Amino acid sequence: MEQGIAYTGQAGQHKEELEEKLMNVMDTEIGLDIVNLGLIYGIDLDDAGLCNVRLTFTGAGCSCSEHILKGVHEQLEPLDFVNELKIKIVWSPAWVLDRITRYGRISLGINPGR
Repeated sequence: MEQGIAYTGQAGQHKEELEEKLMNVMDTEIGLDIVNLGLIYGIDLDDAGLCNVRLTFTGAGCSCSEHILKGVHEQLEPLDFVNELKIKIVWSPAWVLDRITRYGRISLGINPGR
C-alpha cells in the first residue's frame, strides 16, 4: 500500500512544485527519484518560509545519503517561498517497499498491483 508525503502548514499549497523539484533528486544506488521511492515522509512550511523536510533512507548504510541531502538543498532552497530549509533524517517508521509509488514500482519492474 503506497504511502504518500504528509504536507503540513503552507506546504500543501505548493505540493506540486515541491514534488516536481524533489523528483530531480535521485537515489543513485536504486536509480529512482526520492519521491517515487518514498523516502520523503513529510514537508512542513510555515508562514515565514521555514521548510522542514522529514526523510529517510533505504537503510542506515545508504552510500548515497550525502548526495540525496545535497540534492534536496539544491532543489528546494531556490524556491521563492522557501527562506530556510531544515532536513530531519528519521528512521521510524522504517522505510519499506510499500512506500514506493505505483510509478516507481513500474520503473523498477516490481509488481505495481500492490
